[in-house]
Amino acid sequence: MEHIRNKIKKYLIIFTPVVLFGAQEQNQQKIDGVAAVVGDKVVLSSDVNQSLAMAVFQQKLDPRRDAGIIKTLKENIINTIVNRKVVLIMAELDSIEVDEKEVDRSLQQQIDNIVQQAGGEDAAETALGQPLRVFKREYWYDVRDMLITQKYQQTLMSKVSVNRSDVERFYSIYKDSIPDFPTTAKIRHLLIKIEPNDEQVLKTTNLLRSIKKKILKGEKTFEEMALQYSQDPSAKNAGGSLGFMKRGTLVTEFESVAFNLKPGEISDPVKTQFGYHIIETQEIRGDKINARHILLTPPITEKDESFAYKKATTLKDSSKSLDDFLGLVKTHSADLETKSSGGSLGWINPQTYPIKEFGMVLGQINSGECAGPIRTEIGYHLVWLESLKLGGPAELKKHWTEIETMALNQKQASWYELWINKSKQNVYISINE
Repeated sequence: MEHIRNKIKKYLIIFTPVVLFGAQEQNQQKIDGVAAVVGDKVVLSSDVNQSLAMAVFQQKLDPRRDAGIIKTLKENIINTIVNRKVVLIMAELDSIEVDEKEVDRSLQQQIDNIVQQAGGEDAAETALGQPLRVFKREYWYDVRDMLITQKYQQTLMSKVSVNRSDVERFYSIYKDSIPDFPTTAKIRHLLIKIEPNDEQVLKTTNLLRSIKKKILKGEKTFEEMALQYSQDPSAKNAGGSLGFMKRGTLVTEFESVAFNLKPGEISDPVKTQFGYHIIETQEIRGDKINARHILLTPPITEKDESFAYKKATTLKDSSKSLDDFLGLVKTHSADLETKSSGGSLGWINPQTYPIKEFGMVLGQINSGECAGPIRTEIGYHLVWLESLKLGGPAELKKHWTEIETMALNQKQASWYELWINKSKQNVYISINE
Protein backbone atom coordinates (compact mmCIF):
# COMPACT_ATOMS: atom_id res chain seq x y z
CA MET A 1 0.00 0.00 0.00
CA GLU A 2 3.01 2.31 0.37
CA HIS A 3 3.98 2.32 -3.29
CA ILE A 4 1.76 5.10 -4.71
CA ARG A 5 3.90 7.94 -6.05
CA ASN A 6 1.34 10.35 -7.56
CA LYS A 7 1.47 13.96 -6.36
CA ILE A 8 -1.38 15.01 -4.07
CA LYS A 9 -3.65 17.58 -5.76
CA LYS A 10 -5.20 20.48 -3.85
CA TYR A 11 -8.81 20.44 -4.85
CA LEU A 12 -12.33 20.54 -3.46
CA ILE A 13 -15.12 18.60 -5.13
CA ILE A 14 -18.46 18.88 -3.39
CA PHE A 15 -20.39 15.65 -3.00
CA THR A 16 -22.35 16.24 0.20
CA PRO A 17 -23.02 19.22 2.49
CA VAL A 18 -21.01 17.47 5.21
CA VAL A 19 -17.88 17.31 3.01
CA LEU A 20 -18.32 20.96 1.99
CA PHE A 21 -18.73 22.18 5.55
CA GLY A 22 -15.78 20.16 6.76
CA ALA A 23 -13.55 21.56 4.01
CA GLN A 24 -14.52 25.19 4.69
CA GLU A 25 -13.99 24.80 8.41
CA GLN A 26 -10.61 23.14 7.95
CA ASN A 27 -9.56 25.85 5.48
CA GLN A 28 -10.15 28.53 8.10
CA GLN A 29 -8.06 26.69 10.67
CA LYS A 30 -4.75 26.32 8.87
CA ILE A 31 -2.29 26.80 11.67
CA ASP A 32 1.33 26.05 12.33
CA GLY A 33 1.88 22.39 13.14
CA VAL A 34 -0.63 21.06 10.58
CA ALA A 35 1.06 19.38 7.62
CA ALA A 36 -2.11 18.47 5.75
CA VAL A 37 -5.88 18.27 6.02
CA VAL A 38 -7.76 15.30 4.58
CA GLY A 39 -11.53 15.69 4.84
CA ASP A 40 -12.18 16.19 8.53
CA LYS A 41 -8.84 14.66 9.55
CA VAL A 42 -5.58 16.45 10.35
CA VAL A 43 -2.02 15.31 9.61
CA LEU A 44 0.32 16.86 12.17
CA SER A 45 3.76 18.13 11.20
CA SER A 46 5.18 16.40 14.26
CA ASP A 47 3.99 13.01 12.94
CA VAL A 48 5.51 13.70 9.52
CA ASN A 49 8.80 14.88 11.03
CA GLN A 50 9.01 11.86 13.32
CA SER A 51 8.60 9.49 10.35
CA LEU A 52 11.07 11.55 8.33
CA ALA A 53 13.71 11.49 11.08
CA MET A 54 13.42 7.72 11.34
CA ALA A 55 13.72 7.29 7.56
CA VAL A 56 16.75 9.62 7.38
CA PHE A 57 18.40 7.64 10.16
CA GLN A 58 17.63 4.25 8.60
CA GLN A 59 18.87 5.32 5.15
CA LYS A 60 21.93 7.05 6.65
CA LEU A 61 21.24 10.31 4.83
CA ASP A 62 23.25 13.49 5.46
CA PRO A 63 21.03 16.63 5.55
CA ARG A 64 23.88 18.73 4.15
CA ARG A 65 24.63 16.40 1.26
CA ASP A 66 21.25 14.76 0.63
CA ALA A 67 18.86 17.73 0.92
CA GLY A 68 17.13 16.90 -2.35
CA ILE A 69 16.63 13.26 -1.43
CA ILE A 70 15.28 14.22 1.99
CA LYS A 71 12.83 16.70 0.43
CA THR A 72 11.47 14.00 -1.89
CA LEU A 73 11.35 11.56 1.02
CA LYS A 74 9.26 14.01 3.04
CA GLU A 75 6.83 14.46 0.14
CA ASN A 76 6.47 10.69 -0.13
CA ILE A 77 5.84 10.37 3.62
CA ILE A 78 3.12 13.02 3.53
CA ASN A 79 1.63 11.33 0.47
CA THR A 80 1.59 7.99 2.27
CA ILE A 81 -0.08 9.41 5.38
CA VAL A 82 -2.64 11.25 3.27
CA ASN A 83 -3.44 8.02 1.42
CA ARG A 84 -4.04 6.29 4.75
CA LYS A 85 -6.43 9.03 5.82
CA VAL A 86 -8.32 8.71 2.53
CA VAL A 87 -8.66 4.95 3.05
CA LEU A 88 -9.94 5.60 6.57
CA ILE A 89 -12.55 8.09 5.30
CA MET A 90 -13.72 5.65 2.61
CA ALA A 91 -13.91 2.87 5.24
CA GLU A 92 -16.06 5.07 7.46
CA LEU A 93 -18.37 5.87 4.53
CA ASP A 94 -18.74 2.12 3.95
CA SER A 95 -19.50 1.68 7.68
CA ILE A 96 -16.44 -0.46 8.36
CA GLU A 97 -16.10 -0.92 12.10
CA VAL A 98 -13.97 -2.87 14.54
CA ASP A 99 -14.98 -4.15 17.94
CA GLU A 100 -13.70 -2.09 20.88
CA LYS A 101 -12.39 -5.26 22.50
CA GLU A 102 -10.30 -5.92 19.38
CA VAL A 103 -8.83 -2.43 19.70
CA ASP A 104 -8.13 -3.03 23.41
CA ARG A 105 -6.36 -6.32 22.65
CA SER A 106 -4.24 -4.85 19.88
CA LEU A 107 -3.29 -1.84 21.98
CA GLN A 108 -2.42 -3.99 24.97
CA GLN A 109 -0.22 -6.22 22.82
CA GLN A 110 1.70 -3.19 21.62
CA ILE A 111 2.06 -1.84 25.15
CA ASP A 112 3.22 -5.26 26.39
CA ASN A 113 5.86 -5.31 23.63
CA ILE A 114 7.05 -1.83 24.58
CA VAL A 115 7.29 -2.80 28.25
CA GLN A 116 9.14 -6.01 27.44
CA GLN A 117 11.63 -4.28 25.13
CA ALA A 118 12.20 -1.46 27.61
CA GLY A 119 12.73 -3.85 30.51
CA GLY A 120 9.78 -2.87 32.68
CA GLU A 121 6.93 -0.39 33.05
CA ASP A 122 9.06 2.38 34.57
CA ALA A 123 11.60 2.14 31.75
CA ALA A 124 8.78 2.09 29.18
CA GLU A 125 7.24 5.25 30.64
CA THR A 126 10.63 6.93 30.56
CA ALA A 127 11.09 5.98 26.91
CA LEU A 128 7.58 7.16 25.99
CA GLY A 129 7.89 10.33 28.03
CA GLN A 130 4.48 9.79 29.65
CA PRO A 131 2.64 7.36 31.95
CA LEU A 132 1.39 4.21 30.25
CA ARG A 133 -2.22 5.01 31.19
CA VAL A 134 -1.94 8.35 29.36
CA PHE A 135 -0.26 6.73 26.35
CA LYS A 136 -2.95 4.07 26.27
CA ARG A 137 -5.74 6.64 26.38
CA GLU A 138 -4.24 8.86 23.68
CA TYR A 139 -3.12 6.06 21.36
CA TRP A 140 -6.41 4.11 21.51
CA TYR A 141 -7.99 6.02 18.63
CA ASP A 142 -4.87 5.65 16.46
CA VAL A 143 -5.01 1.88 16.94
CA ARG A 144 -8.71 1.83 16.13
CA ASP A 145 -8.12 3.80 12.92
CA MET A 146 -5.26 1.47 11.97
CA LEU A 147 -7.42 -1.63 12.44
CA ILE A 148 -10.29 -0.10 10.45
CA THR A 149 -7.90 0.79 7.63
CA GLN A 150 -6.37 -2.68 7.59
CA LYS A 151 -9.78 -4.35 7.60
CA TYR A 152 -10.99 -2.18 4.73
CA GLN A 153 -7.84 -2.71 2.68
CA GLN A 154 -8.20 -6.48 3.11
CA THR A 155 -11.82 -6.21 1.95
CA LEU A 156 -10.77 -4.23 -1.11
CA MET A 157 -7.87 -6.50 -2.02
CA SER A 158 -10.01 -9.63 -1.70
CA LYS A 159 -11.93 -8.45 -4.78
CA VAL A 160 -8.79 -8.64 -6.94
CA SER A 161 -7.78 -12.01 -8.37
CA VAL A 162 -5.73 -13.38 -11.24
CA ASN A 163 -6.47 -16.12 -13.75
CA ARG A 164 -4.13 -18.20 -15.87
CA SER A 165 -4.01 -15.58 -18.62
CA ASP A 166 -3.05 -12.88 -16.10
CA VAL A 167 -0.17 -14.98 -14.79
CA GLU A 168 1.08 -15.88 -18.25
CA ARG A 169 0.88 -12.24 -19.36
CA PHE A 170 2.77 -11.11 -16.24
CA TYR A 171 5.47 -13.70 -16.87
CA SER A 172 5.79 -12.69 -20.52
CA ILE A 173 6.32 -9.03 -19.57
CA TYR A 174 8.54 -9.38 -16.50
CA LYS A 175 10.37 -12.71 -16.91
CA ASP A 176 13.71 -11.00 -17.65
CA SER A 177 13.52 -8.96 -14.44
CA ILE A 178 12.34 -11.73 -12.07
CA PRO A 179 15.32 -12.76 -9.92
CA ASP A 180 16.37 -16.40 -9.73
CA PHE A 181 14.37 -18.46 -7.27
CA PRO A 182 16.20 -20.29 -4.46
CA THR A 183 16.03 -24.05 -4.05
CA THR A 184 13.42 -24.86 -1.42
CA ALA A 185 12.61 -28.03 0.48
CA LYS A 186 9.44 -29.31 2.12
CA ILE A 187 10.56 -31.02 5.30
CA ARG A 188 9.41 -32.54 8.57
CA HIS A 189 11.46 -33.12 11.68
CA LEU A 190 11.47 -35.08 14.91
CA LEU A 191 13.26 -33.56 17.89
CA ILE A 192 14.89 -35.49 20.70
CA LYS A 193 15.99 -33.14 23.45
CA ILE A 194 19.04 -33.93 25.56
CA GLU A 195 17.63 -34.22 29.07
CA PRO A 196 19.75 -34.09 32.24
CA ASN A 197 19.79 -37.28 34.28
CA ASP A 198 18.03 -37.68 37.62
CA GLU A 199 21.21 -37.16 39.62
CA GLN A 200 21.87 -33.73 38.07
CA VAL A 201 18.21 -32.74 38.47
CA LEU A 202 18.33 -33.65 42.17
CA LYS A 203 21.51 -31.61 42.70
CA THR A 204 19.92 -28.60 40.99
CA THR A 205 16.62 -28.74 42.90
CA ASN A 206 18.46 -29.26 46.21
CA LEU A 207 20.56 -26.16 45.50
CA LEU A 208 17.40 -24.13 44.80
CA ARG A 209 15.85 -25.34 48.07
CA SER A 210 19.03 -24.31 49.88
CA ILE A 211 18.89 -20.86 48.27
CA LYS A 212 15.23 -20.50 49.27
CA LYS A 213 16.06 -21.47 52.86
CA LYS A 214 18.81 -18.84 53.13
CA ILE A 215 16.46 -16.15 51.81
CA LEU A 216 13.69 -17.08 54.24
CA LYS A 217 16.15 -17.10 57.18
CA GLY A 218 17.35 -13.64 56.21
CA GLU A 219 20.92 -14.77 55.61
CA LYS A 220 20.77 -13.51 52.01
CA THR A 221 18.33 -11.41 49.99
CA PHE A 222 16.55 -12.66 46.91
CA GLU A 223 18.46 -10.10 44.84
CA GLU A 224 21.83 -11.33 46.12
CA MET A 225 20.99 -14.95 45.41
CA ALA A 226 19.69 -14.13 41.92
CA LEU A 227 22.83 -12.19 41.09
CA GLN A 228 25.03 -15.02 42.33
CA TYR A 229 23.20 -18.06 40.95
CA SER A 230 20.49 -17.28 38.37
CA GLN A 231 21.12 -18.40 34.81
CA ASP A 232 18.49 -16.07 33.34
CA PRO A 233 20.70 -13.30 31.87
CA SER A 234 17.78 -10.97 31.18
CA ALA A 235 16.65 -10.89 34.82
CA LYS A 236 19.80 -11.75 36.76
CA ASN A 237 21.15 -8.21 37.05
CA ALA A 238 17.72 -6.96 38.08
CA GLY A 239 17.72 -9.23 41.10
CA GLY A 240 15.69 -11.81 39.24
CA SER A 241 12.86 -9.35 38.58
CA LEU A 242 10.68 -9.86 35.51
CA GLY A 243 8.65 -6.70 36.08
CA PHE A 244 4.91 -6.62 35.49
CA MET A 245 3.89 -9.27 32.96
CA LYS A 246 0.43 -10.02 31.60
CA ARG A 247 -1.10 -13.47 32.04
CA GLY A 248 -0.28 -15.54 28.98
CA THR A 249 3.13 -13.94 28.47
CA LEU A 250 5.07 -16.47 30.54
CA VAL A 251 5.20 -20.24 30.11
CA THR A 252 2.21 -22.09 31.57
CA GLU A 253 4.09 -24.01 34.28
CA PHE A 254 5.62 -20.77 35.59
CA GLU A 255 2.36 -18.81 35.54
CA SER A 256 0.25 -21.50 37.18
CA VAL A 257 2.53 -21.36 40.23
CA ALA A 258 3.24 -17.61 40.26
CA PHE A 259 -0.43 -16.54 40.15
CA ASN A 260 -1.24 -18.88 43.06
CA LEU A 261 1.47 -17.57 45.37
CA LYS A 262 0.72 -14.91 47.97
CA PRO A 263 2.80 -11.70 47.70
CA GLY A 264 6.16 -12.36 49.33
CA GLU A 265 5.80 -16.16 49.17
CA ILE A 266 8.56 -18.19 47.47
CA SER A 267 7.77 -21.40 45.61
CA ASP A 268 9.49 -24.75 45.70
CA PRO A 269 11.47 -25.62 42.52
CA VAL A 270 9.29 -25.41 39.41
CA LYS A 271 10.21 -27.16 36.16
CA THR A 272 9.75 -25.43 32.78
CA GLN A 273 11.32 -25.86 29.37
CA PHE A 274 14.12 -23.54 30.50
CA GLY A 275 15.14 -25.44 33.63
CA TYR A 276 14.14 -25.17 37.29
CA HIS A 277 12.99 -22.01 39.06
CA ILE A 278 12.13 -20.72 42.48
CA ILE A 279 9.58 -17.93 42.11
CA GLU A 280 8.58 -15.05 44.36
CA THR A 281 5.36 -13.21 43.55
CA GLN A 282 5.64 -9.58 44.59
CA GLU A 283 2.31 -8.14 43.41
CA ILE A 284 -0.76 -9.16 41.39
CA ARG A 285 -2.93 -6.60 39.61
CA GLY A 286 -5.82 -8.30 37.87
CA ASP A 287 -4.30 -10.28 34.99
CA LYS A 288 -0.82 -8.82 35.55
CA ILE A 289 1.86 -10.09 37.87
CA ASN A 290 5.11 -8.68 39.18
CA ALA A 291 7.36 -11.62 39.96
CA ARG A 292 11.02 -12.51 40.25
CA HIS A 293 12.78 -15.82 39.95
CA ILE A 294 16.06 -17.68 40.14
CA LEU A 295 16.69 -20.10 37.26
CA LEU A 296 19.08 -23.04 37.30
CA THR A 297 19.56 -25.49 34.44
CA PRO A 298 20.96 -28.94 35.34
CA PRO A 299 24.20 -29.63 33.44
CA ILE A 300 24.24 -32.14 30.58
CA THR A 301 26.66 -35.03 30.92
CA GLU A 302 28.24 -37.22 28.23
CA LYS A 303 25.91 -39.99 29.37
CA ASP A 304 22.88 -37.77 28.69
CA GLU A 305 24.25 -36.86 25.27
CA SER A 306 24.85 -40.50 24.37
CA PHE A 307 21.38 -41.55 25.51
CA ALA A 308 19.67 -38.94 23.29
CA TYR A 309 21.81 -39.84 20.28
CA LYS A 310 21.10 -43.56 20.60
CA LYS A 311 17.37 -42.91 20.95
CA ALA A 312 17.36 -40.74 17.81
CA THR A 313 19.32 -43.41 15.91
CA THR A 314 16.87 -46.12 16.90
CA LEU A 315 13.93 -43.98 15.75
CA LYS A 316 15.65 -43.33 12.43
CA ASP A 317 16.06 -47.05 11.84
CA SER A 318 12.30 -47.40 12.37
CA SER A 319 11.47 -44.63 9.85
CA LYS A 320 11.09 -46.76 6.73
CA SER A 321 8.18 -44.77 5.32
CA LEU A 322 6.48 -41.40 5.81
CA ASP A 323 3.69 -43.07 7.78
CA ASP A 324 6.29 -44.59 10.11
CA PHE A 325 7.90 -41.18 10.58
CA LEU A 326 4.57 -39.43 11.27
CA GLY A 327 3.71 -41.98 13.93
CA LEU A 328 7.08 -41.60 15.63
CA VAL A 329 6.80 -37.78 15.61
CA LYS A 330 3.48 -37.92 17.44
CA THR A 331 4.82 -40.24 20.14
CA HIS A 332 8.41 -39.05 20.56
CA SER A 333 9.03 -35.51 19.23
CA ALA A 334 9.83 -32.84 21.84
CA ASP A 335 8.83 -30.01 19.48
CA LEU A 336 5.33 -29.31 20.77
CA GLU A 337 4.58 -26.70 18.09
CA THR A 338 4.98 -29.13 15.19
CA LYS A 339 4.18 -32.43 16.89
CA SER A 340 0.46 -32.39 16.02
CA SER A 341 1.22 -31.63 12.35
CA GLY A 342 3.63 -34.53 11.97
CA GLY A 343 6.69 -32.32 12.46
CA SER A 344 5.91 -30.21 9.39
CA LEU A 345 8.14 -27.17 8.85
CA GLY A 346 6.60 -26.40 5.45
CA TRP A 347 8.71 -25.14 2.57
CA ILE A 348 12.05 -23.72 3.69
CA ASN A 349 15.01 -22.13 2.00
CA PRO A 350 17.93 -24.25 3.26
CA GLN A 351 20.35 -21.35 2.72
CA THR A 352 18.49 -18.93 4.99
CA TYR A 353 16.67 -21.23 7.44
CA PRO A 354 17.67 -20.42 11.05
CA ILE A 355 18.77 -24.01 11.71
CA LYS A 356 21.71 -24.11 9.31
CA GLU A 357 22.40 -27.78 9.98
CA PHE A 358 19.22 -28.69 8.08
CA GLY A 359 20.50 -27.01 4.95
CA MET A 360 23.80 -28.87 5.17
CA VAL A 361 22.17 -32.31 5.21
CA LEU A 362 19.38 -31.72 2.67
CA GLY A 363 21.81 -31.79 -0.23
CA GLN A 364 22.87 -35.30 0.76
CA ILE A 365 19.50 -37.10 0.80
CA ASN A 366 16.72 -37.86 -1.66
CA SER A 367 13.02 -37.10 -1.35
CA GLY A 368 11.22 -39.67 0.78
CA GLU A 369 14.23 -40.32 3.01
CA CYS A 370 15.00 -39.72 6.66
CA ALA A 371 18.27 -38.03 7.60
CA GLY A 372 20.01 -37.72 10.94
CA PRO A 373 20.55 -37.68 13.77
CA ILE A 374 21.50 -34.01 13.29
CA ARG A 375 22.91 -32.23 16.35
CA THR A 376 21.80 -28.63 16.97
CA GLU A 377 21.83 -26.46 20.06
CA ILE A 378 18.38 -27.75 21.05
CA GLY A 379 18.99 -31.46 20.62
CA TYR A 380 19.07 -34.21 18.00
CA HIS A 381 16.80 -34.05 14.95
CA LEU A 382 15.61 -36.53 12.39
CA VAL A 383 14.67 -34.79 9.14
CA TRP A 384 12.30 -36.18 6.52
CA LEU A 385 12.59 -34.67 3.05
CA GLU A 386 9.15 -34.72 1.40
CA SER A 387 9.93 -32.74 -1.71
CA LEU A 388 12.65 -30.60 -3.23
CA LYS A 389 11.92 -27.70 -5.57
CA LEU A 390 15.00 -26.73 -7.54
CA GLY A 391 15.76 -23.05 -7.89
CA GLY A 392 17.16 -21.10 -10.81
CA PRO A 393 15.68 -18.76 -13.44
CA ALA A 394 11.92 -18.28 -13.24
CA GLU A 395 9.92 -20.86 -15.21
CA LEU A 396 6.15 -21.04 -15.25
CA LYS A 397 6.05 -24.82 -14.92
CA LYS A 398 8.51 -24.98 -12.01
CA HIS A 399 7.54 -21.80 -10.16
CA TRP A 400 3.86 -21.30 -10.95
CA THR A 401 2.79 -20.60 -7.34
CA GLU A 402 5.51 -17.99 -6.77
CA ILE A 403 4.87 -16.25 -10.11
CA GLU A 404 1.12 -16.31 -9.50
CA THR A 405 1.69 -14.52 -6.18
CA MET A 406 3.87 -11.91 -7.87
CA ALA A 407 1.25 -11.37 -10.58
CA LEU A 408 -1.47 -10.97 -7.95
CA ASN A 409 0.61 -8.44 -5.98
CA GLN A 410 1.27 -6.44 -9.13
CA LYS A 411 -2.42 -6.44 -10.12
CA GLN A 412 -3.48 -5.44 -6.60
CA ALA A 413 -0.96 -2.58 -6.62
CA SER A 414 -2.23 -1.27 -9.97
CA TRP A 415 -5.86 -1.62 -8.88
CA TYR A 416 -5.16 0.17 -5.61
CA GLU A 417 -3.41 3.06 -7.35
CA LEU A 418 -6.46 3.65 -9.53
CA TRP A 419 -8.80 3.25 -6.56
CA ILE A 420 -6.94 5.69 -4.30
CA ASN A 421 -6.72 8.36 -7.01
CA LYS A 422 -10.43 8.02 -7.75
CA SER A 423 -11.24 8.13 -4.02
CA LYS A 424 -9.26 11.34 -3.59
CA GLN A 425 -11.69 13.07 -5.92
CA ASN A 426 -14.36 12.60 -3.23
CA VAL A 427 -12.27 14.06 -0.41
CA TYR A 428 -11.01 17.55 0.38
CA ILE A 429 -7.20 17.51 0.54
CA SER A 430 -4.95 20.42 1.43
CA ILE A 431 -1.21 20.18 2.00
CA ASN A 432 0.38 23.01 3.95
CA GLU A 433 4.01 21.90 3.74
